[in-house]
Amino acid sequence: EVQLVESGGGLVQAGGSLRLSCATSGFTFNTYTIGWFRQAPGKGREGVSFISNSDGRTYYADSMKGRFTISSDNAKNTVYLQMNSLKPEDTAVYYCAILNSPFGIETMPPSSGMDYWGKGTLVTVSS
Repeated sequence: EVQLVESGGGLVQAGGSLRLSCATSGFTFNTYTIGWFRQAPGKGREGVSFISNSDGRTYYADSMKGRFTISSDNAKNTVYLQMNSLKPEDTAVYYCAILNSPFGIETMPPSSGMDYWGKGTLVTVSS
């Protein structure tokens, strides 16, 4: 059974940092792309960052470049999202999702293309 469990969300002031974790099990970790999406109140789900475990490539949405860093610990089957210089507009529920991609990915996949999802963790950035 595939399991994705996010943690690390919380309340932080603008300019602060958080590190999200996505602990995974039930699939072959190094053949999947693992991504972070977020959904703010009243808005659609948007891609934040992805890591292709088959080739190590990382991808970021433009508004996150330079502020967010995604990393993967193959020994722990866990993916992290380090978020720095947080802004109030980063407030959202952050979800971890996976896509079977043994040959990597060309671009950031849409939310509809992901295979499994976690339940999310709430990040609130106060001004």
